Amino acid sequence: MALSRRTVKGAGPCYRTILALDIEASTDRPNPVKGRLRSAMYDLLESALRKAGITERRRDPLVDRGDGVLALIHPLDEVPKTLLLNLVVPTLSRLLREHDARDPERRFRLRAVVHAGEVHYDRQGCFGEALDIAFRLLDAPAVKQSLKRTNAPIVLVVSGEIYRGVVRQGYEGIEEEHFKPLVRVSVADADHDGWVHIPDARVGGGQVVPFRPRPVRAAN
Repeated sequence: MALSRRTVKGAGPCYRTILALDIEASTDRPNPVKGRLRSAMYDLLESALRKAGITERRRDPLVDRGDGVLALIHPLDEVPKTLLLNLVVPTLSRLLREHDARDPERRFRLRAVVHAGEVHYDRQGCFGEALDIAFRLLDAPAVKQSLKRTNAPIVLVVSGEIYRGVVRQGYEGIEEEHFKPLVRVSVADADHDGWVHIPDARVGGGQVVPFRPRPVRAAN
């Protein structure tokens, strides 16, 4: 991972908004296909971030996670957390649906998580409890099950911090009733709730895909 000069010089934690993606069922794909899907995922994420004005100046370099990618966004006035929920994720959903329509043989879907907190850096990369929470939410069984139960291209889970500070505040383009409290994970002996949202729940014919999974607690 190529770290910014600010990050390399700083010994303490840096506050970041966390956006991470993971490709559904990537282990079922042969390696050449995985490579093409990874490339498409990066291209779509970059396009969605640029659409929201989140350029390289406003975030750390993307962090590769094999079948996923991590974006750490700087806490600037120009990049409020609302931008991720009402623009970046919906744009990513639209772009992914367009990609799948163009290349149905290589269609793929994504799980996404939005969280925020203190992130630490060393010469090997980034780490910290905030990232542990984000990845635990992203990998929670309820999130994976939610994606299986819909035809939508992406499912989003947000942390309790994002839900309380952003989702339930009534900001434009973010509808609280569309976020369901379906996840609870444990990190460092503390429970953390997650709210699941399907940005693109409408499929052909205008039907809304049923979305009523029960809460599932992820194992430690």
